[in-house]
This record gives sequence, C-alpha cells and structure tokens, in this order.
Amino acid sequence: MEPASAAVSGLLAVVCGVVGLCVGSFLNVVISRVPRRESVVRPRSHCPVCEAPIADRDNVPIVSWILLRGRCRSCGAPIPARYPLVELGTAVLFVAAAVRLGPSWSLPAFCVFFAALLAIAVIDLDHFIIPNRVLYPTLFVTAPLLALAAALTGSWRSLEHAAIGGVAGFLALFVIHLISPRGMGFGDVRLAGVIGMMVGWLGLRYVALALFLSFLLASVVGIGLMVTRLRGRKDAVPFGPFMAGGAIVAVLWGQAILDAYARSRG
Repeated sequence: MEPASAAVSGLLAVVCGVVGLCVGSFLNVVISRVPRRESVVRPRSHCPVCEAPIADRDNVPIVSWILLRGRCRSCGAPIPARYPLVELGTAVLFVAAAVRLGPSWSLPAFCVFFAALLAIAVIDLDHFIIPNRVLYPTLFVTAPLLALAAALTGSWRSLEHAAIGGVAGFLALFVIHLISPRGMGFGDVRLAGVIGMMVGWLGLRYVALALFLSFLLASVVGIGLMVTRLRGRKDAVPFGPFMAGGAIVAVLWGQAILDAYARSRG
C-alpha cells in the first residue's frame, strides 16, 4: 500500500471509529426504548432510577462512564457496563468496516448495517424479539445507500446481487418458518432478507456463507449451553444474535473463508 493511500485509510478508520462511538451512544437509547415502544428522540437521555436528565458532559461515549465510575451523578445508581461496551463495539465494527471496504461508496450502508445488527442482537438477547422499528428503518436506509453507491460507481451487478440475495435470504428462512413457526420467528425471516441484501452486494456466495455461519454459531453455542447445563434442550435461545454474528463474519472475513474452502476443494 502506498503511503498516501495508507494515510487515507488510517484517517478513514479514525473517523469511522469516532462516528461509531457517537452512533453507539444512540444505539443504547434504541436498545433501551424500542422494546418498550418509547420514542428514541424524546425525552432526552435520563437516569432510569431518579429520572434526572443526563448532562452533556456526562454523555461522552465511554469517557463519561469511566469518569463517573459507572454511576449516575445525581443518585449514584449503577450504570450497566453494557452501555460503554455497546459504544466500543459499534466503534470497532465501524473501524473494521472501514478497513474491509476502504473509501468506498458502499461503506456508509455497511456501517448502518453493522450498527443495526448490534442493536438487534442485544434486543433479541434481552427480549426475544427483532423489532420492526429497527429492521425497517435499516432496510429503508441501506437499500437507497447501495443504490446510490451503484449509481456513482457503476456497480449495477453488485446491486443486482444485493436484490437477489435479499430475496434468497428471506425465502430460505421463510421455508424454515413454515416448517417450524416456533423454531424460527418471522422477525428472523425479515432479518435474513436484510442480511441477504447487504452481503449479497459483495457476492451471492456471501449469502450462503452468512446463513451457514449463523446456523453453525447457533449450533456450537447451543451445544455449549447444554453441556454446561445453562440451557436445556427445550429452552428457547434467540437466533438473531447468531444471524448478526454470521453476517458480520461473512462481511469481514468472508473472502478468506471462501478462498480457503475453494482451495480445500482442490
């Protein structure tokens, strides 16, 4: 990599990391309020215990939590460590997307995609739901962003693959939903459509890889939970986090995985 391009890539990663921290702070609001059907805009962020509004100085991602030692300034109630972890996780995902895609027009769409996957994974873990209030806005933002990227770069084949991937992902899990409605919720089906669209932009092989990794992760973790007796065979385990994980791995390391698979085949 030439020094100039390396500097651009480094700057892009830093910018994406800072934006990711800010987006992660907003995701904490989404994760907290969407399952309760509350507005994510009003009222402003406040302590859930004493309901005191959070001052701007106490709303700096990660830094404020550290300076406050994980407690509310007004009442001293503990602030869960998940808040800074979500902020840090979003920043890491944005940086990873910048490193993977570089200064491409599709990068904004994948940053939005990664942010939505993180929010959906946490909400599904907590409430066993994949809310349409997160899923539909994600679709309505990422689809136009991909179309804009195609128009600016002439990547119409990628856009075609995204459309095919979205349909394929939706239909694949819709069939499973028809066979076992209790085992596969319709929220998972909708999410598969969005995942199929986004990873399909990179190539149709990525759609199959993302879905395969989702089921693989679910199987491995499910077996681990049963072996450790943290869950029984009849206990429900949300599938959304595994779909999110499979999609993220497919985007970031899919090419390496697919190349390794091709070499193993001969």
